[in-house]
Amino acid sequence: MRRTTIALLAGLEASVAALIGLGIALVPLMLLWAVHFGLAVDATMFLRAASDVWLLGHGVDLMLQLDPVTAEQSGLPGAGDPFPITIALLGFALISVAFARRIGRRSAAEGHSFTGGISAVVVYAVIGFVLASTAGVDGARSSLWQAALLPAFVMAVGVVIGAVVESLRDDPLTDAAGGFVRRHVAELSPVLVDTVRIVVRIGAGAAFGLLAVAGVLLAGLITIDYATIAGLYQSLGAGIDGGIALTVAELSLVPNLVIWGAAWLLGPGFAVGAGSSVAPSGTLLGPVPGIPLLGAMPSDAQPFGALWLVVPVLLGFLGAWLVGPPSAPERSSSEWNLRGGRDDVRTAWWFPALVGVGSGAVAGLVLGLLAWWSGGAVGPGRLAEVGPDPWAVAGVAALAVGIGAIVGAYSLRTRERRDEGDAAFPGRAELETEMR
Repeated sequence: MRRTTIALLAGLEASVAALIGLGIALVPLMLLWAVHFGLAVDATMFLRAASDVWLLGHGVDLMLQLDPVTAEQSGLPGAGDPFPITIALLGFALISVAFARRIGRRSAAEGHSFTGGISAVVVYAVIGFVLASTAGVDGARSSLWQAALLPAFVMAVGVVIGAVVESLRDDPLTDAAGGFVRRHVAELSPVLVDTVRIVVRIGAGAAFGLLAVAGVLLAGLITIDYATIAGLYQSLGAGIDGGIALTVAELSLVPNLVIWGAAWLLGPGFAVGAGSSVAPSGTLLGPVPGIPLLGAMPSDAQPFGALWLVVPVLLGFLGAWLVGPPSAPERSSSEWNLRGGRDDVRTAWWFPALVGVGSGAVAGLVLGLLAWWSGGAVGPGRLAEVGPDPWAVAGVAALAVGIGAIVGAYSLRTRERRDEGDAAFPGRAELETEMR
């Protein structure tokens, strides 16, 4: 397929991804316009609100200022002053990443990943800037420079993921960008490349494994506390149209809640307002936003809350055990030596510790960045601090996964050396049995 065709298709699919995200935000708002307001107000207000929600879902800050009546009814200090909304509704970003991944894979398969990726990123940058420019009003304005950069950045992340996955499956010389990267990687030390690959697989695998456990835990809490969540829905009196809009908002926050669940498993937990804490050691809450899904939060200290820290340690151990460095590499020793000598660096006693420390650093980096992206301000006053502390999450994740990976890497080395000894001396097991 020609380069121009790939660019046009990538730009078209990026436009479709943006339209789908906008449609998900717009449909419930239009229901509110038709049912609750009876078509009596200006519809462009809801179009602007949908644009702001889509931009907020990609991390773009929104500056709000409530009217005096609403600010007085909220009862929050400083509600009458302009305040930022900085929490990202990651459900919308997840939709963009899913489409971007398809764009990256298709472009790489046709041999033009760079062209397709640039086209999609430029389209998203233009869409973000146009939406922020046209949707801004006196009471709600999005950051123009963030609108031009952050949605494009989300699209770029998905495109890179898709292109890398496709280049690993297919001939690396098919795609120009993939071949360029592969040739430069081939010039690096093989032991360095192999070590980085192992460390990233263990650390990223442990991080996303922890997110999977958090997702299962969140689903269990929602099932158990379904009656509480339903009661909160009824107490709001939003009606069918308002309930649909509220449900869409909650679904867009599910990825955030999964990340908060991972922070809870690690121990630091998360905050729902300044001075609050939701952690295994206990829950301390004040007034919280009127989101029914927050009714699933644990309200009491867990009897064995510290035992949840075993989960990241176990994930690090399993990752090192499954993909950790073998004690005897298949290549010649000179290929694996960083300094060009004859000693294999992977046979050094400290190499499993290096792998474990690196894996912990990768896991801490991934979970720390996700924790930082999942939190932010949701309102004035104490609601300016919502979500986990990224530094605490990154530190605990690095420590827990690193310890597990170190133990797993040394256990793997011990098992392989024992197997090598049994293969070299077939009768050693019987001899040890007779000696006992």
